[in-house]
Amino acid sequence: MRMYLISDNVDTYTGMRLAGVEGVVIHEKEELKKQLDAVLADKTIGILLITEKFSSIFPDIINDIKLNRKLPLLVEIPDRHGTGRKPDFITSYVNEAIGLKL
Repeated sequence: MRMYLISDNVDTYTGMRLAGVEGVVIHEKEELKKQLDAVLADKTIGILLITEKFSSIFPDIINDIKLNRKLPLLVEIPDRHGTGRKPDFITSYVNEAIGLKL
C-alpha cells in the first residue's frame, strides 16, 4: 500500500514529494472529483492525504468517502498556513462524542 496526496497548494505538494509521497495539486471541484475517482480505482493506494481546505470547501465529497469507503484511509492534513482547527479540537471531539471531560 502507498500514500497519495491531493493538495490545493504547491508548498504542501513539494514537501510531500521530498518525503517520497506522490500526488497532485488541484483547485477546482471537477478536478477533485476526477482525481478522487482515479485514486479510489487504484487499489495500491492505502492512504489518501488531502489538505484541510478541501474538506471545508467540499464537505459532501469528502464525507461521502469517509463514511462509505474502507480504503483508502482519508487523512486531512494542514497546509503551510497551519490548521484551521481550534487548539483543543481533539479534547472537544472526545467530550462531544462520549461526554468525557478531559
